[in-house]
Amino acid sequence: MAQLILNHLTKHFGGGRPAVSDVSLTVREGGFLALLGPSGCGKTTVLRMIAGFEQPTDGSIDFGERRLSDASRALPPERRNMAMVFQSYALWPHMTVAENVGYPLKVRGISGEAWRRNVGEALALVKLTDYADRRPAALSGGQRQRVALARCLVTSPDVVLLDEPLANLDQHLRKSMEETFRIFHERSGATMIYVTHDQAEAMALATDVAVMSEGRLMQMASPAEIYARPEGAVVGGLIGRGSVLRLPLSEGAPRALEWPALRTALGGMGKTGAADEAVRDVLVRPEHVSLDGEGMAFRVISCVFEGERFALTLSLPDGQALKAYCDRVTTPGETARFVISRGWRL
Repeated sequence: MAQLILNHLTKHFGGGRPAVSDVSLTVREGGFLALLGPSGCGKTTVLRMIAGFEQPTDGSIDFGERRLSDASRALPPERRNMAMVFQSYALWPHMTVAENVGYPLKVRGISGEAWRRNVGEALALVKLTDYADRRPAALSGGQRQRVALARCLVTSPDVVLLDEPLANLDQHLRKSMEETFRIFHERSGATMIYVTHDQAEAMALATDVAVMSEGRLMQMASPAEIYARPEGAVVGGLIGRGSVLRLPLSEGAPRALEWPALRTALGGMGKTGAADEAVRDVLVRPEHVSLDGEGMAFRVISCVFEGERFALTLSLPDGQALKAYCDRVTTPGETARFVISRGWRL
């Protein structure tokens, strides 16, 4: 095992801006990295370059001391000891579950008892032992996804690449498969790279999250760090359900803002302030906005019941929208007082 290192990775397909532009990051040994971003941000292209399906236009990919690819040469996919789980599962319909799982072993010349033992262990891990003789057509979507995962496990890969593997599953199955991925990661010890546009999946599964936008890496950090201290409005808008507010703040204002500073900024909207003040982006999470008789008066735009709480949209004095959570119904159109316990200057 070793670290996977992307060094100034760039990929052009011709035409305008590159699909991937100058991406550098290190995936720690045995880590679980989520590549997160909207469609077209370059995350799947990065995954395909790691797998060996695409060659970089510039930059390089190293696994430990071994150069996997650069602009002049590329190690073929079959020599990288990586496995990939596709969104479409990519199962052979004429093969049984066991034959699908064991196919990579067959390609490597492994047969007989060793083949049966490895396939059995892989199927047991994903809880499909009783389905070994079935065809993929007889399985549910979640079961097919687990077959694809077992096929990865059977070869003991150094790196497992997952390209939006839960996109075709319903919400219940997605939660179940998230737990399967966690167990797989813990037991296999493999480095895992998971492409998704769903920030909830990324935060729940990964040890590190790399946020991409328009081909560039915006920030890479642990889920807790990237949630609490996002770098820039793009990351702040992608992670969580926060509101990015434009507030007047001085040049020396801290990144972490508490209610006294936020109240002053809210009260100063639209006014001419000190010479060093400018309008800056401030991220406020809805869980940090609460009803309080000592707070500021905001108008309630909407109130939606979400089961365990109500999700509010509030209107600030200048018309900006602020999301909040509340434990009781609040009538749209009414004015109520709220306190913002904290914010983060982007």
